[in-house]
Amino acid sequence: MHVQIMVIIFHHSTCIYFYSLLLKNKNLIFMNKMLFSALAVMLLFSGCGTVQSIIKSSFPYTTTLVIPASSKSNTTLSASSTAGSFDESLGNVNGNQYIKDVKIASARLIASNPNNQSMGMFKSVKVFISNGTSDEVMVASRNDVSEHINSDLVLDIDNSRFFDKYIKGNTLKVRMEYVLRDSLKTDVSVRTSLSFSASPGHK
Repeated sequence: MHVQIMVIIFHHSTCIYFYSLLLKNKNLIFMNKMLFSALAVMLLFSGCGTVQSIIKSSFPYTTTLVIPASSKSNTTLSASSTAGSFDESLGNVNGNQYIKDVKIASARLIASNPNNQSMGMFKSVKVFISNGTSDEVMVASRNDVSEHINSDLVLDIDNSRFFDKYIKGNTLKVRMEYVLRDSLKTDVSVRTSLSFSASPGHK
């Protein structure tokens, strides 16, 4: 009788042990599946977020313009340079086929050499863009530049119009018209940063 009871208890305990192992394995399998699914979803949305941030957020065009020391003050002068294309910004040779409704988002002038040069050296500034196949158009300006400012100047932008045909060219030429407040002692390099925003387009 005692032997039968011990066998039954042993058999019952063994069943419970193996059943618990089975539950643990099922839980592990379920957890692994959930983890894999969560990881896949995160990667998917991360990729979509990256594409969306490229398309919906602003993308910059930056170029450096040199203001020579020989420039006369109180005279309208200009300096120009070529910025990279939108395709180069995305690293995609067909990137401009996927955007539309391009607008200017912000425009800044930043002293780069010397980097502490006050942008108060300008009395007024106008920035134009062209792509080599279209007439140039003004995207930003500042007519009331304060004499006592630092090396960073935020320009007023014209975001009432679209610039698709300018941005979708192979290159972007930036030209700045400026009037100096006083003559310069040395050449000054000014980094022009133009940011544009766009909506997703269709290829």
